[in-house]
Amino acid sequence: MIRITTKPLLLASLVVALGAACSANGDQSSSAMLGFSPSAATKQQSLEKTFDAQLQASNLRDWLKNMASEPNQVGSPHDKANAEFVLAKFKEFGWDAHIETFSVLYPTPKKVQVQLVAPTQYDAVLNEGPLPGDPSTDITKDVLPPYNVYGGDGDVTGELVYANYGLPDDYAELARRGIDVKGKIVITRYGGGWRGLKPELAQEHGAIGCLIYSDPHEDGYFQGDVYPKGGWRPDQAVQRGSVAKMQVYPGDPLTPNVGSTADAKRLDIKDAETILKIPVLPISYGDATPLLKALGGPVAPASWRGSLPMPYHMGGGPAKVHMVVESDWGQKTIYDVIAKIEGSTAPDQWIVRGNHRDGWVFGAADPLSSTVVMLEEAKALGVLYKQGWRPQRTIVYASWDGEEPGLLGSTEWVETHAEELAKKAVLYINTDGTSRGFLHAGGSHSLQHLVNQVAVDVQDPETNVSVQQRLRARLMVAGYEGGSAEAKATAKVAAEGGDLPIGALGSGSDFTPFLQHLGIAALNVGFGGEGEGGVYHSKYDTFDHYARFGDPKFEYGVALGKVVGRLVMRMADANVLPMRFSDFSAKLDEYMGELHKLADSTRSATEAQHKLLDSKAFELAADPTEKIAPPARLSDMSAIDLKPLDEAVQKLAQSMQAYDAAYKKAQDNGYDIPKAQEQELNELIGNMEKSLTSEAGLPGRTWFKHMIYAPGMLTGYGVKTVPGVREALEARRWDEANQYAGVTAKVIDGYRAQIEKATALLTKS
Repeated sequence: MIRITTKPLLLASLVVALGAACSANGDQSSSAMLGFSPSAATKQQSLEKTFDAQLQASNLRDWLKNMASEPNQVGSPHDKANAEFVLAKFKEFGWDAHIETFSVLYPTPKKVQVQLVAPTQYDAVLNEGPLPGDPSTDITKDVLPPYNVYGGDGDVTGELVYANYGLPDDYAELARRGIDVKGKIVITRYGGGWRGLKPELAQEHGAIGCLIYSDPHEDGYFQGDVYPKGGWRPDQAVQRGSVAKMQVYPGDPLTPNVGSTADAKRLDIKDAETILKIPVLPISYGDATPLLKALGGPVAPASWRGSLPMPYHMGGGPAKVHMVVESDWGQKTIYDVIAKIEGSTAPDQWIVRGNHRDGWVFGAADPLSSTVVMLEEAKALGVLYKQGWRPQRTIVYASWDGEEPGLLGSTEWVETHAEELAKKAVLYINTDGTSRGFLHAGGSHSLQHLVNQVAVDVQDPETNVSVQQRLRARLMVAGYEGGSAEAKATAKVAAEGGDLPIGALGSGSDFTPFLQHLGIAALNVGFGGEGEGGVYHSKYDTFDHYARFGDPKFEYGVALGKVVGRLVMRMADANVLPMRFSDFSAKLDEYMGELHKLADSTRSATEAQHKLLDSKAFELAADPTEKIAPPARLSDMSAIDLKPLDEAVQKLAQSMQAYDAAYKKAQDNGYDIPKAQEQELNELIGNMEKSLTSEAGLPGRTWFKHMIYAPGMLTGYGVKTVPGVREALEARRWDEANQYAGVTAKVIDGYRAQIEKATALLTKS
């Protein structure tokens, strides 16, 4: 589900948390292997070389060709066949594996229709036809028409309004021009924010339907040659996707907080909070062009204009559209494949690694390109196991189903096994599609140092330097070439030579229920930035497209296997779990700086707008012929008290100094700790992330319990850090901001108490 852009500058912003301080410990090539005694580190490095030797690009190619040979969306015959294929492979590799099934609400379209009925007529194609040179595109059996799952059904006709990306600021611009979408159909373009927000906001503003189209500016001919000549989106390609309100809760809409087993209590569809009420459809830019050409009204602002060869108007009218969505709202079975290698000395600490398997049609890049990497890792670990290796901790590999509609497979499994996972799981590692390019990583910041140590030890297949060194060079060059403040800040971080900071996680893939519901430390990793492509979530995401434009030699798939394999094995075999909490403490300090700047800038912007409104500056500055009203007056800003949060973060930093000193002494002594204390220490370390959760959850969405990382209510996939406070400030809910400053401070105090327990254990040893 996660979309990794092919533009390196944008990729860099995913990899690096901008402005973060580098590690005080300097270049990672000279660092001791975190969590391992010197003798254990030597043994581990030998084990990793044996692991690497098992990874074969030819397997990745062969398995991808097989798994992407037929449509494999939820409910398709090939989706089940792929689950059985993965299960057979795990068993062949020596893993203890089984399939777990869940019954989920999964609507599929029975009828979809879009017609321009005035001032001219046009029947939208709503179909992705065959393309020369790619035999997969000739397949029609089991291919569903393009649609957005969990939109409402409806047969509606109304005037059309163009709302740019369909985000809050866009509706403010429409309002300034006197354009109301109530009773009308909204058309927005993909980009700018998560797709599910576009129809949700249209519905909130009174629209009766929503169309979402792919403008060629984002991933079509503006970027390069379209498929099959190049990798970019052709004119009839459609981006499918979920529009469920996953920022409220992911998973089966009818079973929040409980696994969707056969006997689970289910909500009525009308009561499911995450299902929209209005019909929603994705369309191609080929189908969008006649609709947009028919629009009248004001010419859209410059920032609203894409790359179609016409002026962009806002409407409403004279264009009038008829749209129909009729669905089968039945239950479907999803198939999670779960495989396990039991730990030898700490079997009740689990390292979980997962990747989803379902696609929207063939799903070669998303997700099967990294599904086959996971299989190859499992094969290599199986070889080590047959040769006598036994991990200290239990390793669990999971092939999730139903991720695309809304993280169904992972969420239902996590909710079903929540009690056991809360006790045992210490890390979840996720991948979700990979291609040529640069390593990207996001996750819990206590894992930042581990990721960097692994990145130093894995070679980039095209340049023969470490993947960390190549990424560092790219970020520095991007800062030099890009010229933006953001790119320059990133380059400065990279040039300082220490750890490259990892990004925080929002949502959009299967790490969400682990990290943000249960508070299990998580990572999401992959490669990207050089694989050309604009066929995301379309029928054209085929094996042939990926083999030409994604990772032609499948060598970056091998590199990803080396990265993830090391992460899994080091977490499974370390004397002491390799997590460094001072990196998280430093990140918290950075987040506090951002919150203070946000509060200050919000106050300044409010005062500035009020002065402009009171002096009638907007009226005087506007072109009288365009009839643009001044913006709505911002509410007065109340006093914001971040002092409790400041104090909690400062106290944590002080406690962290003592912990770091005790940990360094233990590291210098080769982690020579009595076994009983080592076990207790590992239990504490493994549960640290859980202490960052609050059982009450976030305001308005109690399923999300992590107080530091969450998807934004108005960003969808995009992360909001310290979300209870940050989102309240952004939404101008002043009392709530003050309330959650206190709530979050208490959570951080609880985290500090755990750190102090760990310090006492290390000092005692």
